Amino acid sequence: MNTKNLSELTDKELIVEKKKLKKSKIINAFVIGFLTSIVAVGLVSSIYGKNYSILIPLLFPMYFIYRIVVKHTT
Repeated sequence: MNTKNLSELTDKELIVEKKKLKKSKIINAFVIGFLTSIVAVGLVSSIYGKNYSILIPLLFPMYFIYRIVVKHTT
């Protein structure tokens, strides 16, 4: 992908980039919320059912949340 400096973009290109960024933020917020709810339900069910072996698969959604957050903070 060819990336340009923001100062080199025209007004129309900046508007398109702004829309892409806003859409990306909304989608990422939805995915993070969905994965967080999976972790929360898994934790509650493991504590309530006293079955702690379910905690290991909950590392996968937590890893994906971490990757999304780190990707957008750098």
